[in-house]
Amino acid sequence: MYERLESEYYQAKQKAARRMCQGWVKPADLPTNAEIRDIVQSFARLHEGSKRLDTLRQMRLTSLRVMRMLQKFHPRVIGSVYTGMVREGSDIDIHVFSDSIEAVLNTFDTEGIPYEVERKQVRKEGESQTFTHVHVREAFDVELTVYRSSLRSYGFRSSLTGKRIEGATLPQWEQFLCLTYPDVDIDAEIAEMETTPDPYQVFYSLLLPLENVKQHPKYHPEGDVLYHSLQVFDLAREAIFYDEEFLLAALLHDIGKGIEPENHVFAGLEALEGFITDRTAWLIAHHMDTHRIHDGTLGARAQRRLMQHESYDELVLLGECDRAGRIPGVETTSLEDALQYIRSIEEGTMNL
Repeated sequence: MYERLESEYYQAKQKAARRMCQGWVKPADLPTNAEIRDIVQSFARLHEGSKRLDTLRQMRLTSLRVMRMLQKFHPRVIGSVYTGMVREGSDIDIHVFSDSIEAVLNTFDTEGIPYEVERKQVRKEGESQTFTHVHVREAFDVELTVYRSSLRSYGFRSSLTGKRIEGATLPQWEQFLCLTYPDVDIDAEIAEMETTPDPYQVFYSLLLPLENVKQHPKYHPEGDVLYHSLQVFDLAREAIFYDEEFLLAALLHDIGKGIEPENHVFAGLEALEGFITDRTAWLIAHHMDTHRIHDGTLGARAQRRLMQHESYDELVLLGECDRAGRIPGVETTSLEDALQYIRSIEEGTMNL
């Protein structure tokens, strides 16, 4: 559960029981969900230290920003951000109440914030229910659960404790954060969040439209630009799994094809200005030169200039990944997981 190999308590308990006991185990002999949660939290305190508290504060401020955007839908923060029991990979859980999912989504469309809608069917006590979740791409992942307006006062119960889920409305949450962080200028920090976009949100918004950008089948039989980019990322990660700047270049090298296909390198670098390092920008700027090196059409003087750069070997490797990442039907990492992997290197939380 801590390493997120399993996300459901029931499945995690069954897997652990099979490993430990080599057979059937009475449900009464298994730990409760609450007991597992407490142990997972002890792992978080042990492995993540004081950084966990800094992350918690940032997650709480992000939740407040989102709740303010959704004020007319009576948002209510719940879960680990509310209780303080966050750990690596935790998301922000918020309930909102509206009879129109389109009205909720329009809020994010207006703000230019990417999201995905998931409708999840859950069967419990012989009854089947469909829940609508909106996964919002902010500095931290936000999961909204959209309920009918008539359920605003309904007492939702926790699968951990069986008791009513604890949470806070927007006014309650603002008051709580002011008392919990008296030395923090909350409005100023949220204003800074709004004026300084999260780079990974920018990357996501530039990459996602590439799934609709088709390429010439002679040179790219694999299909759309996003599928190609994810293939290149996977190959780059196999080669150098720890190099954040190189992996970003692999994932982002063709984003300009969704902006100005005829001059995609320049267009991509212009869109990424201020969000990537000089080294990542250099790799993207010269990735087309690697193909000319490969086919022998790049001049000797130009090649010597490239060879003088400290990242020349990675540039050549990027070109190899670019040419190899053109296979139809191959399975790739998802866009979300690719970005999360690179972010984990930056934050020092990558699991080896």
